[in-house]
Parts: sequence; C-alpha cells; structure tokens
Amino acid sequence: MRKIKIIAVLLGICACIAASSVNAATIPAGTTLAVRTVSLVTSQDAVGATFEAKLAQDVSVKGNVLLKAGTKAFGKVTSSRRNPRRSEALAVELTFLSVNGHRVAVKTSAIAPHGPPQTARQAHYGHTAGTTVVNPQTLLQFQLLQPVAL
Repeated sequence: MRKIKIIAVLLGICACIAASSVNAATIPAGTTLAVRTVSLVTSQDAVGATFEAKLAQDVSVKGNVLLKAGTKAFGKVTSSRRNPRRSEALAVELTFLSVNGHRVAVKTSAIAPHGPPQTARQAHYGHTAGTTVVNPQTLLQFQLLQPVAL
C-alpha cells in the first residue's frame, strides 16, 4: 500500500513537471518587440524615469503566439537632455513585460525615438535640438539582446 502511494505521488510530480515544460517557452534574442507608448516620454525626463507601453502586435515563435498584442511593457529612459552638463539625445529601452501578472525581465536595445518637430524652425532645419516629445500611441520597435524565458 505504501509503495502504491509513493508511485502515485511520483507520477503526479512527473506530470506537473511535464505540463510546466510544455507551457514554458523562450523568445530568442534578436526578436523585435513593437510597442505603442501609453505614457508621454520627453527628452526632459530624468535618466531612469519609467514609461509604460503595450505590445502593438503578437510575438510568435515557430508559429506559436507567446505574447499577445496588448501585453503591458515597461521601459526606462537611458539618456536625456535633462542634465544640462551632460545633455544627450533621448534614448529608451524596455526593462520588463507583465505576463500573466508576473514581471518578466527583458534586455533590449536602446533606441532614440524622434518625435515630431515642435517649431517651424525645427521642421525646416531638422529636429536636432530642443525637447523631443514621444506622445502616447507612438510606435517604437526594440530588439531583444537576450533570450526571454516565459
């Protein structure tokens, strides 16, 4: 009787491990994550300031959808014009995704988003100075630098 219970427990454990490995998936490095911003981001934000976005499209690997469009994504400002002594162009990167209520860390390339020119002069000469504004619903594309295990 005791052997049967032990065997039943072992079978249950094996079944749980097998089920969790079937649901586990990895998004490879190099995958593009297209997001639409939810928060306003500007070049006057401090380095480290966070912003919210949502995936603009499903992320699929080998025909399987691993992340649905609308999945929350969060990022941070990696450089900005806020500090006048070290004024740099706005750059942002994604830091984590919210998947089934859990934070999943991601490492992406930093990108330098370009908002629309704010003045006629900037529109005429190109938007190289002043404040860069990334409005909500702006499409940004990041590349994963490391694989992401879900």
